[in-house]
Amino acid sequence: MTLAVSAAAGPGLAEESNAPVVVELFTSQGCAACPPADAFLAELAQDPGVLPLALHVDYWDYIGWTDRFAKAAFTKRQKTYAHAAGQRMIYTPQMIVAGRVEIAGTKKGRIHDAIAAEQDRPAVMRIDIEARDDGGVRVRLTPLAAMEPAAEVIVVRYAPLREIEISRGENAGHTLHYANVVTDWAVLGTWDGQSPAEFAIPAPPEPQPGAVLVQAAGQGPILSAARLD
Repeated sequence: MTLAVSAAAGPGLAEESNAPVVVELFTSQGCAACPPADAFLAELAQDPGVLPLALHVDYWDYIGWTDRFAKAAFTKRQKTYAHAAGQRMIYTPQMIVAGRVEIAGTKKGRIHDAIAAEQDRPAVMRIDIEARDDGGVRVRLTPLAAMEPAAEVIVVRYAPLREIEISRGENAGHTLHYANVVTDWAVLGTWDGQSPAEFAIPAPPEPQPGAVLVQAAGQGPILSAARLD
């Protein structure tokens, strides 16, 4: 089976993108302000035009509750976004739309507007995903217009739904539900964006939804996304 997806970024083409818009939520189980943003991310997960990803950070762990889903790599990713934007501080809940726009995770109107703006961007590349006999997939990238060189090709795995009882910290006494919790984030390689390229993704150890992201080098805009499930 082959799935073809056109992805967004870059002016000058008549074709609009039909790839899902990636929305990253930086959140924490230890953050009292985060549950409304977590619930909003679950709402976004119902929209096939959006690929919401929950990246749990670890810098709230000191207040008494260790986030079971947090990874230091996600804190580093949030810091990289902040550095690129000239910001000195990071916070939760924060959403990043398509690697371009930073918005507080509870600002639903602004986030919907940012998603709509991304959906209106013309496509500059195409992703084809083909299942392999061994359970893995083959990813083929094809440029549709001039692109900046050196993009990272990333594979993400996530849990669609997680539930956890919080016994300490700011959310003590609550049972919280989380959508699209990122469990694995790996760079497959780089792509020059000038000619077609192929990447192989092995089957995961356990069945789990995933996605391929193509992001401009230096953690720039997310140029493309395609689901693997």
